[in-house]
Amino acid sequence: MIICNDTQLQGLQRIGRIVAEVLNSMQLHAQHGMTTAELDFFGEKLLANHGAISAPRLCYNFPGATCISVNHEAAHGVPGDRVLLAGDVINIDVSAMLDDYFGDTGSSFILQPDASLQAALKVRLCNSAQRARDAGIAVVRAGQRINEIGRAIERSARATGFRVVRNVCSHGVGAALHEDPVIRNYYDPFEGGILQEGQVITIEPFLSTNVSRVHETDDGWTLAGRPSSLFAQHEHSLVVTSGAPIILTQLH
Repeated sequence: MIICNDTQLQGLQRIGRIVAEVLNSMQLHAQHGMTTAELDFFGEKLLANHGAISAPRLCYNFPGATCISVNHEAAHGVPGDRVLLAGDVINIDVSAMLDDYFGDTGSSFILQPDASLQAALKVRLCNSAQRARDAGIAVVRAGQRINEIGRAIERSARATGFRVVRNVCSHGVGAALHEDPVIRNYYDPFEGGILQEGQVITIEPFLSTNVSRVHETDDGWTLAGRPSSLFAQHEHSLVVTSGAPIILTQLH
């Protein structure tokens, strides 16, 4: 989507604030012993309170209001009877539609981390994914080559010793949940495309401790790595400008 007026921008900002608030509330609500279905139901009620509709359910008939992925699951985790445990790396992805505008955000965190070396690794992974996201956002401006986003993300990830997952991408958003352009989270010298003023996109790198690709599991939705792997993702939706982008999914 390329926005053309203030009405469109305000609509995107409205749904952006909603998904950001729901994500933050779900993180605060998560606790040891809770199932992912219970956490998802909490998020579903919050979306409904805002009059927003779950985008994955609306667009893909996803069996949950939000995506909740744990430990070796990278993305699109289906809420169910899995019990959350202290020390889990949890990724929550919240996307929704309000008044025909879509917002998309996500974040990874550690549930009740302790002082162990394993917990320290998980914290570093989550922080590195956030820094990689911010590195990608920092190069976003009208006229920039799209592949410079992937270059910045990949450089940031490598500096922290983690791998970029190469078969999940950032993307356009706004009038639909997933739009062009596809934005790779690594540098592809053959990737064409120039960012345009008013373009609405996500920046959402996935980082891993030891794999560069994920696979679809037997449930037909969840993307995961081998059991020894851990993943983290941080995501914003934003609007491209001639200067710093307008971040739509940031709490103020």
